[in-house]
Amino acid sequence: MSSQNLPQSPVPPVEGGEPRKPRVAVVFGGRSSEHGVSVVTAGAVLGTIDREKYDVLPIGITGEGRWALAVDEPARMAITDRAMPTVESLAESLEGSVVLPFDPSVREVVYTEPGSVPKALGEVDVVFPMLHGPYGEDGTLQGLLELSGTPYVGAGVLASAVGQDKEYMKRIFTSFGLAVGPYLVIRPREWEQDPDAARRRIADFAGDHGWPLFVKPARGGSSVGISKVDGFDGLDEAIAEARRHDPKFLIEALVQGREIECGVLEFEDGPRASVPAEIPPVTDHAYYDFEAKYIDSASGLVPAPLTPEETAEVQRLAVAAFEATSCEGLVRADFFLTDDGFVINEINTMPGFTPISMYPQMWEKSGVGYAELVDRLIQAALRRSTGLR
Repeated sequence: MSSQNLPQSPVPPVEGGEPRKPRVAVVFGGRSSEHGVSVVTAGAVLGTIDREKYDVLPIGITGEGRWALAVDEPARMAITDRAMPTVESLAESLEGSVVLPFDPSVREVVYTEPGSVPKALGEVDVVFPMLHGPYGEDGTLQGLLELSGTPYVGAGVLASAVGQDKEYMKRIFTSFGLAVGPYLVIRPREWEQDPDAARRRIADFAGDHGWPLFVKPARGGSSVGISKVDGFDGLDEAIAEARRHDPKFLIEALVQGREIECGVLEFEDGPRASVPAEIPPVTDHAYYDFEAKYIDSASGLVPAPLTPEETAEVQRLAVAAFEATSCEGLVRADFFLTDDGFVINEINTMPGFTPISMYPQMWEKSGVGYAELVDRLIQAALRRSTGLR
């Protein structure tokens, strides 16, 4: 992989003096419950990336964590009959493994298979991590890439970790003066040692803020593991579902307001905000859940029907959230527009990224098409060094 802790553009020339094409490793799948979403997202990027400008190496991570050489067939990476694709179905072999070097002086990725001589897959100049959720979007992969000195698309270690943990995300937002909705954190030890005391805390919270409440895994995304509960009858079941994805969970009060999203993209002169979008109420779902987003393709209004003043304010707040969490590359910031103004719900450091996802749609309406969006993210990563910056 990259040999120096330096910006990787321009790419070093090959023999004869002509610059070679940058090699992009698109990494997807992973061990989280958002495995399938990641595969779909990667398929969209692989189907769009400019092959005249970049060489591409698809690397899939199985649900068990094995790094596999994946087929470069984007058409096989789509949702079929409401079923999500998997890396296991796309791997060249489930026996072999892709090995990343931890030495910044080594440039090549290696493929190993039992009983065979390791095979060099060539140099990689930048990684496009299309992983969602823990073990990829949460700073773990970013730390690995920092160790190897390899540039990568998107947020660094700290911003990725903060963007994944809803508790600390909200704490940082509050410290920077961004309004957040009422929430309660239940930590693993608290629930495991004295669930009745935790239930009493939740009862007090409901007494202050009313029902319904939302029960969420603290470190999840794509609305996986989230439940809306209208009373104590469904609470334990909702907690069990959240804890199936994360032992730490949040209780959030209902915030009455319009759901507004805004994209942030890193340009040469700094981050800029897209036109915002509105997620209208979904009639066939209790809220904007996983199936509404990915299976039934519930769509938003782009641009959102806001006043010029409201548009400017949510764009300002989206960039402020990007800066507060030290993000890089891209972010989708999600808000509620209430009678008292905007309340930030969360950010996503690697949002849904298919052409029909909200983040690309917002940038399409802002004048940056999907192919250009992919290219800008790669170029931003190539300009950026690893390490302290």
